Order: sequence, then structure tokens, then C-alpha cells
Amino acid sequence: MSRLFALRGTTLLLAALLSGGAFAQSTSTPEGNWLVRARAVRLDPANKSSAIPSLLVPADAIHVNDKTIPELDVTYFFTPNIAAELVLTVPQKQRVTVQQSALGGPVDIGSFKHLPPTLMLQYHFLPEGTFRPYAGVGLNYTRISSVNLAVPTVGSLSLDKSSVGLALGAGVDIKIAPQWFLNFDVKKVKIDSDVRLGWQTVSKVKIDPWLVGVGIGYRF
Repeated sequence: MSRLFALRGTTLLLAALLSGGAFAQSTSTPEGNWLVRARAVRLDPANKSSAIPSLLVPADAIHVNDKTIPELDVTYFFTPNIAAELVLTVPQKQRVTVQQSALGGPVDIGSFKHLPPTLMLQYHFLPEGTFRPYAGVGLNYTRISSVNLAVPTVGSLSLDKSSVGLALGAGVDIKIAPQWFLNFDVKKVKIDSDVRLGWQTVSKVKIDPWLVGVGIGYRF
């Protein structure tokens, strides 16, 4: 059901972006329609998971580490108020621990990498002010790779290769010089995966991180 919702959301978002393109010719401003930002972002996973009775692992015991990551986003303004933001980073390596288990926990069970580009449709409330708050909704696609997870005495674990989920965000651009902005941004992103032992799904993990960022932007 969640993947069906995400696919419907993708269709609606793309339709909104395509219809917004009709306004592009009339929105040229002295600052320009493009805004590029570089951010440092704190990734704080929710770490919700179902129990694994066969391994004596209780619910919410699987933890993905929090970390600070680099981020680049490119924003295009269709109108002074409406914009699309593409959020990019490099593949991120995450450590995974089991906080409580028959092994005594917390136990480091390995790592995986994820690449989580996000596309947002935003509304900017005060497009000409010094303080320019905005809010947005969009979709995240996370590619999962380099999975190296194993529980001692039990065996290797695998994850889904990808996740598609809803993203919500809000922030503010603060003009500090002509065409330059200080940015504060927060997002909540839905990322989940099944955890499998062999062919059997043993747990469902909701990473669902908060992303809190600060950075510098340039508009042209």
C-alpha cells in the first residue's frame, strides 16, 4: 500500500511540475530563477523495527547510526512562489547495531550504503523579503547497496535494494548579500526496508530520518 501511495504521489508531483513549467517564461527576476545550496545535514533515524522472535530480538532494537552528511540541492523557481528542489548527496555508509539480543547487545552487525535523492515541490511565502520561509512535499528514492550485515552464529542478512517514500520539509532562506542566502532546512523522509535471513523476511525496519540542515545558497 505504501509503495502504491508513493507511485501515485510521483504522478501528482510530476504533473504539478509540468504544469508549472508553463509559468517559466514570465518569472525572470534580477536574482534569477535558479538557487543552488550546499548544506551540512544531520541525519537522525527513527529506528522503528518489528521484533525477530527467532533471534530473541525485541521491537525497535535495530538501530542505524545518526551522522552528519554533505548535501547539494538545486532549486528552480517556476513562479516567485512555486519551486522544485532536487536534493542530492553521495552514497552514505551506515552502521547497524542490535541494541538488545540473545548475544547480549548492543551488537554491531555490519553496514550498508544508501543513496537518497529527493525531489520536492515547494511554496515560498515571502519571495522578495530578507526572510523567505518555505514548505514543501515530495518523494524520496533511496538506493541501498554494499549490504554487509550478519548476526554471529545465525548468518548473513539482506535488505531491499530500494525504497520509495513521502518527504515533507520546511525551511527559510535569509538574504545576507545580493544573490547570497543563509539557509536553515528540516525534512522528514520515509525510508523503509525488509530485513531477510535467506529468503525469509525476519523484520521490517522504518529508518524514517529527520534531516536538519544549515548551509549557504546562491541564486542566479
